[in-house]
Amino acid sequence: MTLQAPPHRLNSNGQPRRVGVEVEFAGLPPRDTAALVRDLFGGELNVVSPHRLLVEGTQWGEFGIELDTQYAHPDKTLLEELHENDSEWARQQHQRRVEFHQKTRELIGDMVTGLVPTEIVCPPIPWDELETLDTLFQTLRDRGAKGTDASLLYGFGLHLNPEIERLDVEYLLAMLRAYLLLASWLRDEIKVDITREVLPHANPFPKEYALKVLDFNYQPDLDSFIDDYLHYNPTRNRELDLLPLFAFLRPDHPHELLHSQLIKPRPTFHYRLPNAQLSQPGWGSVMEWNRWIEVEKLAANASVLQARCDEYIAYHNRPLLVRFKEKLLRLFGRR
Repeated sequence: MTLQAPPHRLNSNGQPRRVGVEVEFAGLPPRDTAALVRDLFGGELNVVSPHRLLVEGTQWGEFGIELDTQYAHPDKTLLEELHENDSEWARQQHQRRVEFHQKTRELIGDMVTGLVPTEIVCPPIPWDELETLDTLFQTLRDRGAKGTDASLLYGFGLHLNPEIERLDVEYLLAMLRAYLLLASWLRDEIKVDITREVLPHANPFPKEYALKVLDFNYQPDLDSFIDDYLHYNPTRNRELDLLPLFAFLRPDHPHELLHSQLIKPRPTFHYRLPNAQLSQPGWGSVMEWNRWIEVEKLAANASVLQARCDEYIAYHNRPLLVRFKEKLLRLFGRR
């Protein structure tokens, strides 16, 4: 599959835009996965804990590989507690608690391996090197990794984190509008797995919010844009999650959600919709990137974007009687 170029290839600093990739799968534990990543891309293996590993010093940076459950990993807060001023007895007691905690989390990880997914978090890489990254997906397939469609229990996904081109609200608003207009098309193209549709991780945006944003009379400043998003979407579980971006743009924003440990501030769109289709030959980050690029193309075409927004608003503002009649015609067909 040919990699599609975005309409804007550089970021605001004139550097090639980068994209982060995250993928979940079963059938291959973290240690074996980390060794596979090291063999493909070089670097050094760093065992953080039994079920969390890093591959450091690759051509792009650091890969993270772990079981995708917090209960399989030691609690960082407990490990980093300071006890220099405690008595020797108290320090020994704390050390015993830490050792027991680590052993317990390791045991939990051993028990759930195969039930919860392994996750690879790739470093941000230049968009035009995604074809090289896709050797990872083919190798995972060859080693027996299982994707979303291997079981009804597998709600696995692939996330893309495309770097933003600019910081201004006009650009961000255009991108969100384009996404809202193409969301249904993307779901149809991807054929989002039924398990992932039921799970809340990639929920669609509320229709009320879509109508607000797609109205071209809506021209917020950046702070109002962020506040409106948080009002209508007080959750990480959106198909296009903007919380990491907003946490990056406004680190002092008072909303508690932007300060959650699960939110990693970064200048990217967090696109959560795709399945992890590891059983599909040729599937990988390039395929999902090419679908995403349709959003960027629409956002970059101001006149077409406004016309599509106007059509959407007009369609959804039809009189109730007209909508009811159309629904009946769809249900029973024309007589």
